[in-house]
Amino acid sequence: MIFIPTVHPEVVLIQPKIYTDSRGFFLETYRSGLFSNGGINANFVQENHSGSPRGVLRGLHYQIRQPQGKLVRVVSGEIYDVALDIRRSSPRFGQHVGITLNSETKEQIWIPTGFAHGFYVLSEWAEVIYKNTDYYAPEWERSILWNDPVLSINWPLEAYIQPVISTKDADGVLFKDAETFE
Repeated sequence: MIFIPTVHPEVVLIQPKIYTDSRGFFLETYRSGLFSNGGINANFVQENHSGSPRGVLRGLHYQIRQPQGKLVRVVSGEIYDVALDIRRSSPRFGQHVGITLNSETKEQIWIPTGFAHGFYVLSEWAEVIYKNTDYYAPEWERSILWNDPVLSINWPLEAYIQPVISTKDADGVLFKDAETFE
């Protein structure tokens, strides 16, 4: 595996080594020692799997208590994935990184605690799996408005089509009003 820091050095793109032959392919998606050598020392306690059609936008989510680091990968289709730094002590507070993930390259992204996370489905259908470093706690879940103009996230939306979002995400708060981390 190759571990590539993004513009937010704590957010890491992980490129797997893929072995192919006449039977198909094989790759490791996680190995503790390799991740540790790559600077990611995480203890995963929960894994989630979501499926969504084109145009669905999920996020920007985080938990203000029981914060979750997330290891995100796409097993079917393609998404645009966003990590937003919400750590007030960070020199990159309020800045984001966006990256396209798909099932063809099988790349993953590591998003540590202190970031809000969201994604937009680019393909007809996408399935996303993400490992979490803490358990889901709905009472601590928060949502920042995905289209807050202050954030300047350039979501690759289809022209004249509104993304499909949940009521929770439609009710997200502006970044300036969001609970953030130290």
